[in-house]
Amino acid sequence: MQISNIDTHFAVQEHFTQDGFSFFDVRQAPFSVHGVFFEDGKFRRMPESVAKTVSDGVHFLHTNTAGGRVRFSTDSEIICIRVKTANEGKMPHFPFTGSIGFDLHTGARYVGTFIPPFDVKGGYESRLVIPEDLRDGTMRTYTLHLPLYADVCQILIGISEDAALQPAPAYTYPVPVVYYGSSITQGGCASRPGNAYENIVSYELDCDHINLGFSGNAKGEDTMIDYLAGLDMSVFVCDYDHNAPSAEHLQNTHEKLFKAVRAKHPTLPVVFMTRPQPYLNEDEKSRLQIVQTTYENALANADRNVYFIPGPQLLNDAVRNTALVDNCHPNDSGFVSMANAVTEVLRGIL
Repeated sequence: MQISNIDTHFAVQEHFTQDGFSFFDVRQAPFSVHGVFFEDGKFRRMPESVAKTVSDGVHFLHTNTAGGRVRFSTDSEIICIRVKTANEGKMPHFPFTGSIGFDLHTGARYVGTFIPPFDVKGGYESRLVIPEDLRDGTMRTYTLHLPLYADVCQILIGISEDAALQPAPAYTYPVPVVYYGSSITQGGCASRPGNAYENIVSYELDCDHINLGFSGNAKGEDTMIDYLAGLDMSVFVCDYDHNAPSAEHLQNTHEKLFKAVRAKHPTLPVVFMTRPQPYLNEDEKSRLQIVQTTYENALANADRNVYFIPGPQLLNDAVRNTALVDNCHPNDSGFVSMANAVTEVLRGIL
């Protein structure tokens, strides 16, 4: 017997009647797509022509839609999705709702999750009934967060045929914050996409962002450094010590990356972070010191647009013993703690 047979709250509606709904491709107005763009049949976080020159890992992961969002306004009381996916990230320690699912917010408020079926492959359909207190005929702006560890080839959004559909207002801070880092940056292991810390920061501050977290593959390669330095961004958050193969590798690439970004963006705010780990071993302590040295050298050179958040400070005292899934990747409480620390810094910058 399956749990869904004895507790209907665990049942997943895989198919539904589409009568009474109008479906729209998010690549067309009035929808706005953020954090990803469409190229050669998939949504991507960076151009394939660049990704494949960095590493095989980055090439594989750049089509995972972490940080991708679709924004729109509607008064529909039911919102549906019909999506095509590929390379669905199925992992034993990561909920499908995070790796393959979509979730919906209005402002900072969580509305619900479009839950994939357990055997999802190639896509699925799902729908959400808007909570009763929001069903008052008001036009509301919604943000659909895309999966953290899956490729997305098509997104159709359905609303009631008698509902209105309008563009979402622009972000208060439309020039994106760019995050570069590891699997934690990509969002592992949030229970749903909106709980990745960058997405939390985005709706708390109403700022656009681009997630360039590459699971196991953020290594500060020269091609990636050149790409990052050329981006238009409001803030650069650099957080890749977890993926540097060694402390020596981090030493050889970290300040080099910063100087390349600084050469292209003389006044850009840059935030340095290290892994969210409350108890550091000797290797982790040495890596933290390398990142801190990049920060201190910048200050010594009269650079006042640099900030440093040591990894242990990303996990507050209340969650330090409950925030990690596998002694590495944050769960939701870990990501909320990280988001609070980053939001505090970015609020003062933006």
